[in-house]
Amino acid sequence: MPAGVCGCCGPLRPRYKRLVDNIFPEDPKDGLSKSDMEKLTFYAVSAPEKLDRIGAYLAERLSRDVVRHRYGNVVIAMEALDQLLMACHSQSIKPFVESFLHMVAKLLESREPDLQVLGTNSFVKFANIEEDTPSYHRRYDFFVSQFSAMCHSMHEEPETRSRIRVAGIRGLQGVVRKTVNDELQAIIWEPQHMDKLIPSMLFNMQDAQDLDRVGHPASPSVGGQEPDPDHQEDPVVLAESCFRELLGRAAYGNMNNAVRPVLVHLDNHHLWDPNEFAVSCFRIIMYSIQAQHSHHVIQQVLNHLDTHGRNTPRVRAGIVQVLLETVAIAAKGSVGPTVLEVFNTLLKHLRISVDLELGEGPRRASAASVSSGRSKESEERFVQNAIIQTIGFFGGNLPDYQRAEVMMFIMGKIPVYGTPCHSMDTVRIGHQGTKRIQTMLLSSLIMVTSGFKSKTMVAALPPPFLEPLFSISLMEDSELRQLVLEILHNIIDRHDNRAKLRGIRIIPNVAALKFKREKISKQDVAFMKK
Repeated sequence: MPAGVCGCCGPLRPRYKRLVDNIFPEDPKDGLSKSDMEKLTFYAVSAPEKLDRIGAYLAERLSRDVVRHRYGNVVIAMEALDQLLMACHSQSIKPFVESFLHMVAKLLESREPDLQVLGTNSFVKFANIEEDTPSYHRRYDFFVSQFSAMCHSMHEEPETRSRIRVAGIRGLQGVVRKTVNDELQAIIWEPQHMDKLIPSMLFNMQDAQDLDRVGHPASPSVGGQEPDPDHQEDPVVLAESCFRELLGRAAYGNMNNAVRPVLVHLDNHHLWDPNEFAVSCFRIIMYSIQAQHSHHVIQQVLNHLDTHGRNTPRVRAGIVQVLLETVAIAAKGSVGPTVLEVFNTLLKHLRISVDLELGEGPRRASAASVSSGRSKESEERFVQNAIIQTIGFFGGNLPDYQRAEVMMFIMGKIPVYGTPCHSMDTVRIGHQGTKRIQTMLLSSLIMVTSGFKSKTMVAALPPPFLEPLFSISLMEDSELRQLVLEILHNIIDRHDNRAKLRGIRIIPNVAALKFKREKISKQDVAFMKK
């Protein structure tokens, strides 16, 4: 009797198990049995309630084959899972997905690069499937961590290392695509995930031998299609494409969490000096995000500059140059409410730089003549020049109505003897420091006023601006007086006639210069007489 019972066990095995067993050939080299796979797929579509059992049984077989190193059967199992996932779209697919993700996790945990790549390819295919209903309980924390670790692979063989890194980047790209548009998966933007996602991409972008490739538009995958897994991709290009895609999907409330890890990565890897990679990263950021979010990035860089206020001059100059790149791009679109905040922060750091320079070597500072200063600038001068360049470039790209406000703002920061000045302590920094700040702020005003056009002189030179400017023009220092005259020339010359008068020469016939002229308004006549 017991023998009879045992003889009946084979036929009594559940049908779904027999169908699953049949897809595995005796020799794994023969690959997946197509006809048996079609039977299994038809059964799964006809009886969707069996999907979870099919998935659980496949997961059981796959786990056993991974432990026993039967990698041929592992490949067949994953191919079958992929086909079932693509064919079945129903409410019952949720438990099946859990089995599928469990098997992908098994492969990613393996030490075998081929299995890691195989698991990644399956996950990417799954990420491109649009599910009918959202999942309330599914989390991707493990996948973010595992794919990030693969992005940092240090395998001894360069080709294998590149394959693992490419797989990690594609996996992260799949996680982003799967979660970023799902309100239930907004957790992907939280710091603990961004702190893994962003550095993984930057690590591979930074690993490029030719930095010129970073910062130029890559060829991202179109329409959510994954690349051919058999094609060996460049981790640098793929990482940049994924970085751009992530930033392009960032909403208003997620910008800070997306930008902060970039700044931290640049700090940790000492990439502010030299800062070519930092500049390239922020170019990518500014061109990838939505224009109305630009002021978030600028504010983050300003805050970061504040935290490095006492760092080395080269680091501060590197951050200022990155700020220059961000405001240069943002000035073409929407800068938001941070216009005066940018100038206020830059002027504050200009003052800090002067304080540090005078404090580090007063003898050197006091004895430095104009010629010696030009021949051998101190490191703090490098910072100061970067700040002035940023102020001038940013101000010069603003519309005229905002530029007028900036001109007034900068003029209010210039220390003038004999007038109350609340922004600069002229007594504490002394004559040398005061002159240095005056020179630099006037130089920035020259850049801001270049190309400035105003309908009337009264509007261009209001008394609160003109009176302190004339006060500086009465000082003994010839350099300051010359700077004041150049500022006045920029504002008064509204037709670019100044170039025709450069150089000392005798002009018998002034009409030969072909000046641009217009009818003089009564307001301008009254202003010039006054």
